[in-house]
Amino acid sequence: MPIKPLFSHGPLPGYRLFFCAVAASMLMFADQRFTRMEEVRANLSMVVAPIQWVVSWPSDLLSWGTVALSDQQALVDENQRLREQILMLSHRGQRISSLRAENAELRELLNAAARRDISFISAELLSLDNDPFSHQMVVDRGHRNGAYVGQPVIDAFGLVGQITAVSAYSSRVLLVADASHSLPVQINRNGLRFIAQGAGNYQTLNVLHVPDTADIRKGDLLMTSGLAGRFPPGYPVAQVTEVVHDPGEPFARVSAEPLARLQRSRHFLLLFPPPREEVDESVWGESFALSSSALRSAEQLTATLRASSSFMQVTEAP
Repeated sequence: MPIKPLFSHGPLPGYRLFFCAVAASMLMFADQRFTRMEEVRANLSMVVAPIQWVVSWPSDLLSWGTVALSDQQALVDENQRLREQILMLSHRGQRISSLRAENAELRELLNAAARRDISFISAELLSLDNDPFSHQMVVDRGHRNGAYVGQPVIDAFGLVGQITAVSAYSSRVLLVADASHSLPVQINRNGLRFIAQGAGNYQTLNVLHVPDTADIRKGDLLMTSGLAGRFPPGYPVAQVTEVVHDPGEPFARVSAEPLARLQRSRHFLLLFPPPREEVDESVWGESFALSSSALRSAEQLTATLRASSSFMQVTEAP
């Protein structure tokens, strides 16, 4: 005898599919038009957060098992590599301390405002977006930890992206490789400023609207410029890998490779840049100080020229 169905009466599959399509369309429309859906999404993320933690347990268990079952020689080799890395970082730290003192002295000579240190919190990867046309990830820090929409995210090598959605215990990060992400950058060598946009893959960023005569070369380091007010200046973003000059075209095609390990990093830092008002005030104060010093120099130069012209008139009078 055939298996008796649990529900002998119900709507046809076609009607169920039509109802689901209409419901999905209404939800997408509400998500696009109304801001209240952000709160709904945040509350739903709280429900999904335990599932994400459970899903991340196998990888954490595998990492712990790999360390626990490693042989002694592998641990000795890893310890030696870590010691060499600590020595190299100590050397860099000593050099950075010297450069920081020299920079502070130069800024005092220019009457410039001192730069503030940027605070941060650490975060760990929970999940990656499976959509091949979207480059996003979820980290284990939410608004209860201080995370907010638009917050910059970095790893040990460079800029990773920015937070686009926040729930109580997790946040969604849009990576710099996503095709919808762009940010202002500048060349570390000469200070030229451009816009870097994701190309839809983890290995490439497109540098937009580069004049064909611009001084940009393969190997140049692209840093955050801080012009948009979203990302603090001075963080590495990418390295130029290709510069193509087309005859007759006003702009060159420039490609760069992100420095952050977007597919391999598991630990990140969420930055807390100073508020925009404080940055504007410090920049204004610095500009005012430089303008005042330039005005004093101009007044001194004017007085010197007047004295020299008076002296020339006195000497030419006989």
